[in-house]
Amino acid sequence: MASEKINMPQLGESVTEGTISSWLVQVGDKVNKYDPIAEVMTDKVNAEVPSSFTGVIKELVAQEGETIEVGELMCYIDTEGGSTSGVGSAKEEPKETEKTEPVDEGAKDQSMKKRYSPAVLRMAQDNDIDLAQVSGTGKGGRITRKDIEKIIDSGEMPKASEATSDSKQQTNQSEPAPSKAPSTPAPTSQAGDIEIPVTGVRKAIAQNMVRSTTEIPHAWMTVEVDVTDLVTYRNKVKGEFKQKEGFGLTFFAFFVKAVAQALKEYPQLNSMWAGDKIIQKKDIHLSIAVAKDQELFVPVIKHADEKSIKGIAKDISDLASKARSGKLTSADMQGGTFTVNNTGSFGSIHSMGVINHPQAAILQVESIVKRPMIVNDMFAARDMVNLSLSLDHRILDGLVCGNFLARVKEILENMNKDTTNVY
Repeated sequence: MASEKINMPQLGESVTEGTISSWLVQVGDKVNKYDPIAEVMTDKVNAEVPSSFTGVIKELVAQEGETIEVGELMCYIDTEGGSTSGVGSAKEEPKETEKTEPVDEGAKDQSMKKRYSPAVLRMAQDNDIDLAQVSGTGKGGRITRKDIEKIIDSGEMPKASEATSDSKQQTNQSEPAPSKAPSTPAPTSQAGDIEIPVTGVRKAIAQNMVRSTTEIPHAWMTVEVDVTDLVTYRNKVKGEFKQKEGFGLTFFAFFVKAVAQALKEYPQLNSMWAGDKIIQKKDIHLSIAVAKDQELFVPVIKHADEKSIKGIAKDISDLASKARSGKLTSADMQGGTFTVNNTGSFGSIHSMGVINHPQAAILQVESIVKRPMIVNDMFAARDMVNLSLSLDHRILDGLVCGNFLARVKEILENMNKDTTNVY
């Protein structure tokens, strides 16, 4: 029996690392090739990693909550038909000696005790468990999901109390925040504080935002749009539409349609910076932001310019549902050329979005608010919305962006029962 390695696979075209959300197997489990062995979270997608071999799980090298790079070792598996000695693996992996230490001895090392995975934090908060009083069985005293499940099953929940002296231990002193000067110490936790490791989706978001604001010279423009007729039309047909189609007809679908139409007329905004050249994309694939707890996903509506309002509404509904149930695939997240963000769902009336690198722009659709406006020299109550555009000033200038926003405004202000068909 031969010992084989299973490494972190490439789960997307720009994915460089993944976080082990949970192991679906244990040492000694028999698995078939292509059986799922772990759930992995990246900045693009949550996915199950399949086994590359048929055999018996020999060792889980990566821990739950640990972030490892693509191609890095996840586990060893003894494949059928050879030796189980694994001597060759020990030579290839310098840390093999550490991995074979008895569990009870390894548990004395508490260096990882406060490195909580998102799953552990969530379960502890949901069940009012004081993690400071939990003994972890993972590497370096790390608390695993199985430790929390065991406590929940026992019914004996350790409640919050005065923190022990180790609650002030700094989790990651070797990696101070990049924005701090070298002489400035990193913040340390105090009694009652919760240390949340920056891993997985949150880490990827942070890295992408820093890259975007560091590399891209942002500029901003905002226009206000009178969508009174659009609101009247949508409110009139939404009930019948929902009953007939089985999903909702949101205002956002109308805005996405208008943006897709305007991008065909102003393709400069459907571009990307590529160092010594600008790539103007032919296809219009619109990224939309979807939040789930503390995670942000940006799935893509493909060929949005070729779809009806109904088709766009269905894509929005499907992608949002998949994001919130953890079923987005890497294909759902790839290929975006321009981002439309529905900040109005939070009640926001003005915001300045950070561009989704390497795209050229992002449009924030703010909240629709009824305001008094002057129409034909008289005051009238109108449904108004602000559209806020963030642009990459290396690629775009005010003239083309102003014309683009004016065109989006024109399209939206002329959407009504006589001009618009959701089908």
